[in-house]
Amino acid sequence: MPDTQLLPHAAHKLRPRWIILGGLCIFGTILAVGTFMRIHARHQLHAVNVAALVPTVSIVHPGGHAADTLVLPGLLQAWYSAPVYARTNGYLRRWYVDIGQKVEEGQLLAEIDTPDVDLQLAGARAALGTRTAQRDLARITSHRWDRLIAQNAVSQQETDERRGNFAASEAARHEAAADVERFETLSGFKRIIAPFSGVVTSRATDIGALIVAGTATSQPLFTVSDVTRLRLYVRVPQAYAARMHEGFQAQFTVPDYGGRRFDAHLLHSADAVDSQSGTMLVQLVHDNTDNLLKPGAYAQIIFTFRGPGPDAPPSVRIPASCLLFRRDQTTVALVDGQNHARIQHVSILTDFGTELEVTGLTPQSRIIDTPPDDISEGDPVRPHEGQHAP
Repeated sequence: MPDTQLLPHAAHKLRPRWIILGGLCIFGTILAVGTFMRIHARHQLHAVNVAALVPTVSIVHPGGHAADTLVLPGLLQAWYSAPVYARTNGYLRRWYVDIGQKVEEGQLLAEIDTPDVDLQLAGARAALGTRTAQRDLARITSHRWDRLIAQNAVSQQETDERRGNFAASEAARHEAAADVERFETLSGFKRIIAPFSGVVTSRATDIGALIVAGTATSQPLFTVSDVTRLRLYVRVPQAYAARMHEGFQAQFTVPDYGGRRFDAHLLHSADAVDSQSGTMLVQLVHDNTDNLLKPGAYAQIIFTFRGPGPDAPPSVRIPASCLLFRRDQTTVALVDGQNHARIQHVSILTDFGTELEVTGLTPQSRIIDTPPDDISEGDPVRPHEGQHAP
């Protein structure tokens, strides 16, 4: 009986212990779970921070060669263009052609009234007559004295003097004849003629105008131009100088015909680069038999190149935004197979504005577009595939 009474009492004493043990277990469990969750959150935060340090970059692939178009300004010039000046003084008597009229070689353009030259020509002819008469008299006298010296009737000195007078008279006559020819030539300049077949593109005189030849202020009376063919002069950058060769086909546009394109071919080049501008002067020719285009007009010449130039290294096209400008060289950032950055040196062949033709890359290269300025060799990156370059 006594033992039976002690069992409930002992169980009553053990119950608080179990409660304490259960509470400790629950507290320990909560503490362990909290610690685990805190450590897990810390690891997650660290992973997020590490992931945030790896930049996401856009990848582009180089493009191949496309048609390389170069547009440059130029001027149209007549195949031949000759300003026609007066070679004698006087007054314009009459003109026979005006601007825009077609003329043939040797056609009379105008006539000049030259009273001064006419009087000088008349005086020169009179002087020639006098010199001719004096020469004839001196010749007769010289022949007479030659006969006398053969008979020992006169001295040798007197005979030599007569021969000298004849020679001097002959020379004086030649001088007078040259003056006549000179004034006849000046008188012939009264007729202004066309030097070649073409179109009169300017007339700077009128009837009664004073004509003064041979001065710095002299203006051309007419300008005659041959417009059946037109020359185009354009300066090409040195980067394209090696591609310019005789017969190279080009096209050009002019403002007065909108978007219409005209054909031209390269005739000659200066074959030398101007040290000041870094360009080479080339001359193209356009067949203008239909007389559509005018000399002196502004033109936009379009050169289209297919593929790289001669002896050019393998090259590709990339966006200009891929470039990294470092202190010592021009580079781009590539992505390798392990998604790490690699810095690659490139050489720029041609700058097209938004695109560049460069060497040092292959079509399989994975290039970072708009790379961060602080990117370095071996940095991990998260690539995002973009589009292929054009």
